[in-house]
Formats: sequence, structure tokens, C-alpha cells
Amino acid sequence: LRWAVKGATPRMPWAAPACACANHRPPTMTDRPCLNVAVLIERQKQPNAWEAWRFRIADVLRDDGDFGDAARVLRDDGHTALVLHPGFSVALFRDEAQGYHLNLITEQPVWFVMWRIDENDPSRAWPERVMLSYDEAGRLLDAQERVDNVPLTTDVAMWLQAYTTTHYRPEPKRRARPASFRAPEQR
Repeated sequence: LRWAVKGATPRMPWAAPACACANHRPPTMTDRPCLNVAVLIERQKQPNAWEAWRFRIADVLRDDGDFGDAARVLRDDGHTALVLHPGFSVALFRDEAQGYHLNLITEQPVWFVMWRIDENDPSRAWPERVMLSYDEAGRLLDAQERVDNVPLTTDVAMWLQAYTTTHYRPEPKRRARPASFRAPEQR
């Protein structure tokens, strides 16, 4: 089990999709394209009079297995802490190609990170999922989840663009029928 920090709730089973990179093994023909990543979360203690703790997703880093399996504190000066959460797999799915396309056509393509705060100890937070689909992030936001984003690196954006170019097919536009040809109750 991977724990965000000592005593925190474990990640949900849907957090890591099955793909070749989940176990750092070579891919096969049936595997989905995927990347292993780690998430950096920054925590500030009492940033203002109204908040006891503030969290932000500082970065998403490629993980080649060098970060280990458990979360660890990289820096903690008593006011600001930086915690590394390794072990996330980001797999690409054909049915999410439109969401990847929408992410790529923005001014700055991003990683989307869903994260949670411990209900019993609000000084602890951890990421649950990392994704690249604009649509998937939107569904999670609609479900009242916390989803933040950080910019993609150029190499990951190019990797995502190559996949999207291969698999994304926009739906053909339908010609709108003039209102004069519709029955009055359908206008």
C-alpha cells in the first residue's frame, strides 16, 4: 500500500490504471501508452488569518522508478513543506481522445491532478489521480472533487499530441435545418 503520509488514507483502487509502466516493465502490443509520474504538493501553514493550511500542486514529474514507492517530505521549514508522492501511472485511452485534444488546443496544455485533504487531519493532503483529459477533469469537478493543474513539459505535450493525432476524429458537423422548415411547436 502507498500512503500519502504517516497514517493517511490509502489511494482508491481506480487511481492507478493497469498499463506496462505501472510495474516499470517493458510494454507489450496490448498495453496502453502510459507514463509514470510523481506529484509534488506544497503545504503552507497559516498563510493568512482565515486559513489554517493551504495546499497547491507544485509540479508533476516523470518517474523512472527513482523516487521509490512511498510519499516523502523533501523540505519542511515549519511554515512551508514540499511532499513528493510517487507511483502514479497516466494511461491514454482512445475514448478520451477528445479530452486530450481540448487540453492540447489551450494556450498551455496541463496535467490535471485530483487531490484530497484528510478529513481527520487537515494538515495532510495527497493526490488521488493524475490525468491529461480535459473531459475527465471536468467530470471530476462536476462531482465536487478538487482538481488542480500544472503545465505540461514540451516532451509530454508532444507525446500526447502524437497519440491524439492518431486517435482523435472530430464528430462531423451536422447542417442546422432552417427554422422555417420545422413545425411551429419544434422551433
